[in-house]
Amino acid sequence: MTTTQREADLLKIGSELTGIEIIRDRNQIAKLSLDYYHFSPILQKQLENKRGDLVVRPTTEAEVIRVAQACVQHKIPLTVRGAGTGNYGQCIPLEGGVILDLTKMNQIKSLKPGIAIVEPGVKMASFDKQAREIGWELRMAPSTYRTATIGGFIGGGSVGMGSINYGQIRDRGNLRRVRIVTTEDQPQVIELQGDQVQKVIHGYGTTGIITELEIALAPAYPWQEMIVVFDEFMTAARFGKALSDSPGIVKKLVSIHAASITGYFTALQNHLPTGKHCALVMISEYCLETFLELVKEYRGEITYDKTAIEASKGTSLLEFTWNHTTLHARNIDPNLTYLQTFYFTLDRVEQMYHHFGDEVLIHLEFLLAGGQAVPAGLQLVRYRTEARLNDIIRYHEEQGAFIANPHVYTIEDGGNKQIDPDKVAFKQQVDPYGLLNPGKMRGFHSVTS
Repeated sequence: MTTTQREADLLKIGSELTGIEIIRDRNQIAKLSLDYYHFSPILQKQLENKRGDLVVRPTTEAEVIRVAQACVQHKIPLTVRGAGTGNYGQCIPLEGGVILDLTKMNQIKSLKPGIAIVEPGVKMASFDKQAREIGWELRMAPSTYRTATIGGFIGGGSVGMGSINYGQIRDRGNLRRVRIVTTEDQPQVIELQGDQVQKVIHGYGTTGIITELEIALAPAYPWQEMIVVFDEFMTAARFGKALSDSPGIVKKLVSIHAASITGYFTALQNHLPTGKHCALVMISEYCLETFLELVKEYRGEITYDKTAIEASKGTSLLEFTWNHTTLHARNIDPNLTYLQTFYFTLDRVEQMYHHFGDEVLIHLEFLLAGGQAVPAGLQLVRYRTEARLNDIIRYHEEQGAFIANPHVYTIEDGGNKQIDPDKVAFKQQVDPYGLLNPGKMRGFHSVTS
């Protein structure tokens, strides 16, 4: 398609979508074409010039269908986005076209004990505020919880706060049902339930436009936030594992940081003595006494302690964990990047801690995987070259760790490591022209090329 033809088709799409908000301002389009891809120096080079041509903001499923129909008619790429808080370029359009911003589809359609039905643009923190009124909350959420949308997290995320109890989004029962719009010649509305929802989880919006989700909820507890410091890193790591393995202590967050990282937490410096390694945790207030016994057993020292009410009034410790750790560190040293690693065992954590020293700064998040609490790494890496970063990844893999590579933008090359034939076949069904976020599902393009 020529540039002139693309421009003509975009003008036609604009005229065909009367009544739906359309953004044509280039600065706004540029902002809404990006996410936090710049955490990766590799993705920064590959994606920095990628922009959409038009942003459309529907408010209803009927409007989404109209947008899908227009894009199919003119064969214009269509990339769905939420709040744009991802890190791998999930919502960055590789081939321009229409950006479909779903943040105004933000209605909570049903909220009852254990289950909620929501539109994709519902913000996670806003949802929890309402859900807690009936004693429930989201099962898991990323560190971008204040701004992230539920649909965006399902489409582009995987784990977060709460994963110590409920694992990953993809684990059975977390997402109960999803409603999507297809980009066929005549766009259809399809509902997926049970294991069928896997076709859209972490699919980067390549396998349908999410318009409604039915999600499972968790009982809400009063979450006390604490920092515990230790003299030795592996003591902090073993404390994290012991806490994660203690079913009688109800927790929501177990985040371990080497002393080389804590200096990047500017707002917490009064609570982080120099040279100390730390655990940032969220514990049910009902379990405080038992938790304190565990702290004593591992000779930790509590330097920060906020009740649930106190923690709700300011910045949460969540916003220093998961990939907010990377954000804080890069604000001070932009030469830092990160990895995402399943270590599986603390012996492997210790090996990597000593092998790489200050080149790879260890940051652990504990989560439930296969019924067991495992240490996952969001290590900070002092970036030198792409070749050296690949060497670090290769060494981890040779030693039995699993790297979900955050320096690639395709689904298969990141966490999946292989082409999912079911997902590819489903995309061929619901998006036969490959208009949805083209370039992000390598398996589809290898089949159609």
